[in-house]
Amino acid sequence: MNISRANLADFVYFLAIARHQSFNRAGIEVGISASALSHAIKGLETRIGVRLLNRTTRSVTLTAAGEELHNLISEPMLEMGQAMEVLNRFRDEPTGRIRLNLLSDAADLLLGPVLPVFNDRYPEIQIDLTVTNLIVDVIGGGHDAGIRYGGTVPEDMIAQRLSPDIRWVVAGAAQYLKRFGVPEHPQDLLKHRCLRIRLGNGCMYDWEFEKGEEAVSIAVPGLITIDETRVGLSLARQGAGLMYAPEPAMAPLIASGYVTTVLDDWASIAPGFHMYYSSHRQLPMGLRLLIDLIRELQPLDEPAIIS
Repeated sequence: MNISRANLADFVYFLAIARHQSFNRAGIEVGISASALSHAIKGLETRIGVRLLNRTTRSVTLTAAGEELHNLISEPMLEMGQAMEVLNRFRDEPTGRIRLNLLSDAADLLLGPVLPVFNDRYPEIQIDLTVTNLIVDVIGGGHDAGIRYGGTVPEDMIAQRLSPDIRWVVAGAAQYLKRFGVPEHPQDLLKHRCLRIRLGNGCMYDWEFEKGEEAVSIAVPGLITIDETRVGLSLARQGAGLMYAPEPAMAPLIASGYVTTVLDDWASIAPGFHMYYSSHRQLPMGLRLLIDLIRELQPLDEPAIIS
């Protein structure tokens, strides 16, 4: 069988389906509808006379032939993608698409201020964002990179620091503090209504504090559990409970007087945002340019970042 342009395109579609095991998610990655994707793969199977996918109403899996094809073409297709990135460096106007998976905090604090400038500077580069606090296989999900707090970056990834370390604070609305009092020590939180935090892996987060050489972790009580900072900030502003959050995220409410920080002398410092990506892939030019711009603009208004 000759390698035609149609077969090459269908190979790209096939690899996307193999990554996602879903026509819908693969279609989002490659930019066509699930039905068009299914039609393209059926056309490929007809041309080569071999079934590549097992399709049911609930799942899509590779047949033995599909597994063999995947093993044979995944590396060469990756190398072709890397070759295109090398050529992109020689263009006067960089092009391409960046697929990022990131925390909502990173979307608000990092990319919110940066992307308008990036769009103006590099109008030929498209950016596809997936904002989620769930812990997922970023690369397996078809993304070029992820943005997380430094302490949660997978060990087998290359990480690039995007921000300085971040101070985490506790704050509450005036009506809440008047009703329930001001905690003087982290242990006092056990008598308060706190907005508990569920991590991306489903576990409950113990609030962390440090003062000098002393470090304390508190499994705080509370009637409300959140997994996203913006929701917590709204609840804290309305007096629903004490909120534990990155200081840059809390800063607008503090500056406006909607909330007041407590336990300031116990505030802890945690790793800042990092972008991470596979060591087995060529770093896309657009991703390199985005990293450089974040470091140039310093959206968290901190001293220059040293790599």
